[in-house]
Amino acid sequence: MTSRPEPRAPANLAGYEVLVAVCGGIAAYKVCEVVSALVQRGVGVTVAMTRAARKFVGVATFQALTGRRVLTSLWNANDPADPQHITLTDNADLMLIAPATADIIGKIAAGIADDAVTTLVVSTASPVLLAPSMNDRMWNHPIVQRNVTTLKDLGFQWVGPSEGWLACRSVGPGRMAEPAEILDRVGCMLQAQPAKATAKAE
Repeated sequence: MTSRPEPRAPANLAGYEVLVAVCGGIAAYKVCEVVSALVQRGVGVTVAMTRAARKFVGVATFQALTGRRVLTSLWNANDPADPQHITLTDNADLMLIAPATADIIGKIAAGIADDAVTTLVVSTASPVLLAPSMNDRMWNHPIVQRNVTTLKDLGFQWVGPSEGWLACRSVGPGRMAEPAEILDRVGCMLQAQPAKATAKAE
């Protein structure tokens, strides 16, 4: 039986807006490739980073890739009258969280909103896609799996993790999906709905 080929991300995604939340995992460097590919397809990309994420990839990298300011705090708005987390989530067609660490999965499942990334999550009305990345024992831990189940039941979408070589020098599930796979999933999710900007203009 011939397997059906996986859907590929469209070459042109102009008009869509994606929020990319980068969290503190070694796989954060892979997100640079995802962001670059989305921008090249015409997507407007805004990046938010946790404090831990900035230990792995610098803010300047994502600013250069997106041509936009990176959100790192709820307290450094350009306009004090503008609640950025509301404006950004109003305009976003999709939110991607990558790498989605055990920490961020647990916070979201518990409804915690104590930084820019978690506040964006609880204020967004768009679909949310998580790309998990962690040690295999962490991924398989009952607490993490309970949190994953909670979020799945709430409608959160997932890409990965895959099984392979992990940063801890072991092999198992927990490796973040490759950039091409994440890009394809994002593209398909975006095209399943009209861009918000297009809908507002009609």
